[in-house]
Amino acid sequence: MNELLPDPAPDFDQPVAVLKHCHGRIRKQLATLEKLLAHLPGHGADQQARQAASAVLKYFEKAAHLHHDDEEQDLIPMLRAVAQGEDAATLQALAPVILQDHKDMDAMWQDLHEQLTMIADGSGTQLSSGGVQRFTQRYLGHMEREESMLAPMALRLFGPEQMTRLSQAMQRRRGIEPTPAATVPDVAMPGGSVAAPASTAAAAALAAAASAAAASAAAMSVGERVADLRKDYGQASLDERDVADDPIQQFTRWFEEALKAEVNEPNAMGVSTVDERGRPSSRIVLVKQFDARGFTWYTNYASQKGQQLNGNPFAALLFFWSELERQVRIEGRVERTSAEESDKYFNSRPLKSRLSAIASHQSAPIASRAALEHNYEDVARQFGETPQRPHDWGGFRLVPERIEFWQGRRSRFHDRIVYTRQEDGSWTRQRLQP
Repeated sequence: MNELLPDPAPDFDQPVAVLKHCHGRIRKQLATLEKLLAHLPGHGADQQARQAASAVLKYFEKAAHLHHDDEEQDLIPMLRAVAQGEDAATLQALAPVILQDHKDMDAMWQDLHEQLTMIADGSGTQLSSGGVQRFTQRYLGHMEREESMLAPMALRLFGPEQMTRLSQAMQRRRGIEPTPAATVPDVAMPGGSVAAPASTAAAAALAAAASAAAASAAAMSVGERVADLRKDYGQASLDERDVADDPIQQFTRWFEEALKAEVNEPNAMGVSTVDERGRPSSRIVLVKQFDARGFTWYTNYASQKGQQLNGNPFAALLFFWSELERQVRIEGRVERTSAEESDKYFNSRPLKSRLSAIASHQSAPIASRAALEHNYEDVARQFGETPQRPHDWGGFRLVPERIEFWQGRRSRFHDRIVYTRQEDGSWTRQRLQP
């Protein structure tokens, strides 16, 4: 599935060619990811699957981030310093898109990373088809933008001095002693053509259109129209004769159907807690495990929800899968996971997520985003690539006492079936009126 012998990379005296070579390696890893997706159903986490997952993890966990840093910290700032006229207008419109792509792809990578880690160590076989597809398509579109606009601009505007500066910065980022300054040759992009930048007029028209759309949206009386927003449901029904005797089995069935339907973030759930005054608060988190013991998520124990659960260890969860017209409400007592479980999950997270967990005192005030970034940089320097789980970070598990399954039906005549846990651990089941 994965090509173990990569194509030889160009020398760093051709920095734009090195960036293009990185794109080639990314495309190979994306192809491996798609092959792995097709391989798993028939073969599981066999040796070939584990090797492929490890290769994809290794590349996107480190090399891809270095590539993004090359662009964010050197290529784009250097282009901004020299671009004028139409080039400056193009860059002003393009750079925010490139930077947002990096953030979005990093977020998409989080869940794939956890799934691939389990495949790589043989403990899991689940790989989200929708997650792979969204990640792949976003990356391919991102690279196309860079190759058709950003790289040709660099080749056209950078002289030997800028090329040398870019080359040396890229080498230092990879722990390589920079080569002596020299004349850096131009590098032709595939096809031998250079894409023309967008015109200043086009950029201005785009900005004007965005401004007009914003003004139109602001003029709408949304508060008055919200009562008219409604959608009639009717995809499916929920009957007592069709549901499982055990609500965890029923939830597993629905969750698998949500994955198959490529629901957007099926693992996202609302968590509601109550403070010492009896006032509730809610937020969205991602469930990281569910089984007969309950539903598990991870957070900072000193966060608002952590402090509220310490004082009142009861919570409510809510899953809403609009694509399937379904929701699941879960209520119960919350307990902390063991240190071993928390360590295992923490160490499976991407490096940047582990560093962020240490750098952020979740829910505590901070002066600015710059201060937050400074904290992260300090933590990254201090812990490097082997950060340990902080003592105030770990898992919560909600042990369910009540689970309600809701299926949307026409004319608001919905199906509701609720399971209630008895003192002996068994479950009773009954229908509720909508």
